[in-house]
Amino acid sequence: MMRRPQDIITDIALCVSFYTRLPVSSILFGAGKKDFAAAQWAAPLAGCVVAVISAFVYALAYGLGLPPTLCAGLALASGMLATGALHEDGLSDMADGFGGGKTRDQKLEIMRDSRIGSYGAAALVFSILLRWQALAALGSPAHVALALIAAHMASRALMPAMLYAMQPARSDGLAAGAGDVPHNSALVAAGLGFIALLPFGIVGAGVAACLAAMCAYGVGSLANRQIGGHTGDVLGAAQQMAEIALLCAAVIFLT
Repeated sequence: MMRRPQDIITDIALCVSFYTRLPVSSILFGAGKKDFAAAQWAAPLAGCVVAVISAFVYALAYGLGLPPTLCAGLALASGMLATGALHEDGLSDMADGFGGGKTRDQKLEIMRDSRIGSYGAAALVFSILLRWQALAALGSPAHVALALIAAHMASRALMPAMLYAMQPARSDGLAAGAGDVPHNSALVAAGLGFIALLPFGIVGAGVAACLAAMCAYGVGSLANRQIGGHTGDVLGAAQQMAEIALLCAAVIFLT
């Protein structure tokens, strides 16, 4: 994948702008056509930005003498604030849709409903609790920073692969509008995600990568059976499941 320096900056800006609520200056986008699908190789870099913010908040709270449990809660809150809880919303919507709908159309309709149901609430509670406890178990700011960068980058590296491998479940919506992700973009994203896992050690990185891939495969297979493809909510749910698995792996391999 050959990209000019300005294209690289534009791709990163596009992904940071989409996957976070951070203000990205329009001058970074350049004057050319913006290819969001091709830019998906940079999705892990957008995750890195979120991870750095969360790690900074954790380190600041830790330096002020707060216990790891409070530091972890503040770090999670800052990450969710930076993304607008984008992926958490996807997880809750998918849980509500798949849990509450009987037919494909009902599931898709529920997933589009902005209201949250019992399935979605339960999924959110478990997602937040598991990530919170994993970060608290890591303890030191250095370990937390490595874990956050690994988890946020590698979990987002799965989304371009899912966009490449799966068909959209509906003809409209954000995921369908992203277009066809090129094979090379998905491969570069996967490579960046694996590099982020290397602080776990070679064996740890391999195990963590397999766990994340299993999460993506499991969510993708379930989505194919339930609604016939991916949506933005499905991608968000896969990211959340992989992030949980990767943070748990961090507790094993970094402590």
